[in-house]
Amino acid sequence: MPESSAAAGPGSTYDPDDPSAVVVPIAAATARRSAAHDTTAAAPTSLQVLRSLDSGPRGLLEEQAGERLARYGENTLPSWRPVSWPRRFLRSLRDPFTSVLLCLGLVSAAVASWGTACVTLVLVVVSCLLRSAEEHRADRSTAALRELVATTATVLRRTGPDAAPHARELPVGELVPGDVIRLGPGDLVPADVRLLRASGLTVHQSALTGESVPVAKHPVDSPPGLRAAGDGSGAGEGPFARPELCFQGSSVASGSGTAVVTATGAETKFAAAYDGSARRRGTSAFDRSVHGISWTLIRFMLLTPPLVLMANAALRGRGLETLPFAVAVAVGLTPEMLPVIVTTALARGASLLAGNHGVIVKRLPALHDLGAIDVLCVDKTGTLTQDRPVLESSLNASGRPGPEALHWAAVNALWTLQLADLPAPDALDEAVLDAAEEREEPLSAYDGVAALPFDPVRRLATAVVRRPGKLGVHTLVTKGAVEAVLERCTLDEAERTRLRELAARETANGLRLLAVARAERPARPRPYTTADERGLTFLGFVTLRDALTPSAADALNALKDRGIAVKVLTGDDPGTVARTCRNLGLDPGEVMSADRIDALPDEALAQAVDRVTVFARCTPEHKARIVSALRTAGRTTGFLGDGVNDLPAMHAADVGICPRNAVDVARETADVVLAEKDLAAIDHAITAGRHSSGNIATYLRITLSSNLGNVIAMLAAGLMLPFLPMLPAQVLVQNLCFDVAQLAFAFDRPASEVLRWPTVLRPRDFLHFITGFGLLNATADLATFAVLAVALHGSATSGGQDAFHSGWFTENLLTQALVMLLLRTGGRVAGGRGGGPLRVAACGLAVVGLLLPLTPLGGLLGMSALPPLYYLLLATVLALYAYGLRAARTRYERKWSRP
Repeated sequence: MPESSAAAGPGSTYDPDDPSAVVVPIAAATARRSAAHDTTAAAPTSLQVLRSLDSGPRGLLEEQAGERLARYGENTLPSWRPVSWPRRFLRSLRDPFTSVLLCLGLVSAAVASWGTACVTLVLVVVSCLLRSAEEHRADRSTAALRELVATTATVLRRTGPDAAPHARELPVGELVPGDVIRLGPGDLVPADVRLLRASGLTVHQSALTGESVPVAKHPVDSPPGLRAAGDGSGAGEGPFARPELCFQGSSVASGSGTAVVTATGAETKFAAAYDGSARRRGTSAFDRSVHGISWTLIRFMLLTPPLVLMANAALRGRGLETLPFAVAVAVGLTPEMLPVIVTTALARGASLLAGNHGVIVKRLPALHDLGAIDVLCVDKTGTLTQDRPVLESSLNASGRPGPEALHWAAVNALWTLQLADLPAPDALDEAVLDAAEEREEPLSAYDGVAALPFDPVRRLATAVVRRPGKLGVHTLVTKGAVEAVLERCTLDEAERTRLRELAARETANGLRLLAVARAERPARPRPYTTADERGLTFLGFVTLRDALTPSAADALNALKDRGIAVKVLTGDDPGTVARTCRNLGLDPGEVMSADRIDALPDEALAQAVDRVTVFARCTPEHKARIVSALRTAGRTTGFLGDGVNDLPAMHAADVGICPRNAVDVARETADVVLAEKDLAAIDHAITAGRHSSGNIATYLRITLSSNLGNVIAMLAAGLMLPFLPMLPAQVLVQNLCFDVAQLAFAFDRPASEVLRWPTVLRPRDFLHFITGFGLLNATADLATFAVLAVALHGSATSGGQDAFHSGWFTENLLTQALVMLLLRTGGRVAGGRGGGPLRVAACGLAVVGLLLPLTPLGGLLGMSALPPLYYLLLATVLALYAYGLRAARTRYERKWSRP
């Protein structure tokens, strides 16, 4: 055994990123994978790699494979462990409002206000159960989507040292370092591998690098070749650019190869791109909004009880006996139902999305963030385009339109496919043949003689055919990369330079070019070789572009109408992506390339990204930096991605979005999983998010303004009256009635104007709203005091106190019903479209307010019947209050409406 093989043992593996090392401990290899790679260093030979892995071209022994499987573990991606119900429930308590309610419940229990404590704690439990159940449902739906990167692989194994290798299909989980596998068209690369042999092999690496075209791969033992024709992705240097390496998560586009497995499971690049540190994302838009409003309310709540106690002690000589009342007032200021309504509204929206559009919301607050998005970042490939080329034009040697180049390119594609026995045509050949079929080109008139298929070193393909009426003559038809074809044509230097410039202009316009040439040769029986690809006559160019996604243009217009700016972040060439955007009606403006992004500091980038629409030649790090800069600029961002290269940007965004067919780790990372990678599906999700967010915002505005008005009125009444304005039990029952009625907010359907703009819960906006409408509510309450003084003749006896409590209880519920109808989001008129659940809830609240004081329960709560004069005067107050609400709302909408 060679010395290098003998050194290989448990805990060792070949590190493809360190050419100078042959045997490397796993920990060291993993550490080096996170470092920068020197791709200019000389790579080890195939023999050295096989020796380092204690393997050979004939594959491993079955016994060796079994030992390595036990040593390295199965070739599966690390998956998240499911979250247990108790942990999920406790995690729900981290919501700020839920935490506040829990504290208030405990304080209420401490002062023996058992009714308030029980109701508050029940609301906390219900909210946590609802949130836990919905997130559990989303996790189950996502788990159902999990699938391995590949299912089986063709592996060479031997039963004994002298036995011949046997190729058989094995589950990819059983692959181990040192296994020799075969790759063919359509295969998914099941692990990180080093090529031993290859024939015309091209690989899709879009899941890893974002490149939209296949990349040529070949062993380093063969002469280094260039990339396939039309490759303008500009992926840059790094391990993915090394031609001898293929990585898990990529797929074979064409050709075939044999490779040795160098890394499996958690040691692959695919898994390393998603480490534990990447899972820690920053605060989302929902978190920022709720925290801002929470701390505003917490300040009010912390300030209210001391004020009540001090005022009553100073002016009325009351002591700690008013503490339960002060706690009840603080609870009255709190939107107790907010956790329940937020969870119910978001869960309902998530369920409707899953049922109607196949969209899975994994993290409930992400649905609010979807409604708040004002910037959506997308890739080009698969979103704006279909990742397949279509014919743009056929040009002659002068650069003018002419059919000859397309005709002969189609002849080449047809007979190369048939004679070379390729399993499937290249994407460019498919586009050429489709265009020729549409134009009814007479391809069947030719007889095929031979074919020299495309390979990544020559970067061209040649077909030899017999033309009708040309006896004794064979026609060679060659197509491929512009430079490769031009150097084989009979041209003077000036003509060759002119054609290069013509090709460069077309490429700058975002087109891919195939050059086409032809030559006549005397017929002969001996085989044709690459040496015959000389002395060609140049015919022209076939230009191709990416096929647009049919729904992309309409979806972009819909997103624009909803106030969402779309940013395109891609690894493609600037000209290609700019042309795609123009074809879809999206003005690309000035395209920013990766080199300019690198030159800008974070502060300057945050200012620039807001103006730029298209970012080209982006690496994963560039995408993440752009998204972070947008958030720094105050934008709420969503990122749509489907590959490992999109993970950093998905983490950086407020909402990470991916399609159902995305790579496994992308689905685990995403907050929202779409049925398809379609902008129209995102529009549905954003609409649902704005519905839910609109209902939450409506509840907050109405509840906080009403609660603030009641607290102001209570404080004023407590200072003016010789008795408590409302007993703690009455405050509790009033809050219960409010809470039950407010559940309707979770089921309301806001009017269409709510969907026009992102819904953001901004603390400053809420302060303006609740201050203005809270003072208006307090004015109505104080007017009710005057009405009660007239109706009850200012009696301060026990009966007068009961009547006062009854009158204020009734007025509070009636004004709350009015506010629910008149301040509903998008509902300019109480009887307008929608608002059915709210109308029912408001009517129920009004009925309870009018009838409860007349029932035996009212007597038990310390309330009594009111004289008819009170109801007449109260109707006048409510009419004036309704008029004031309408006038104030109209003024507010004019002042704060969007342009």
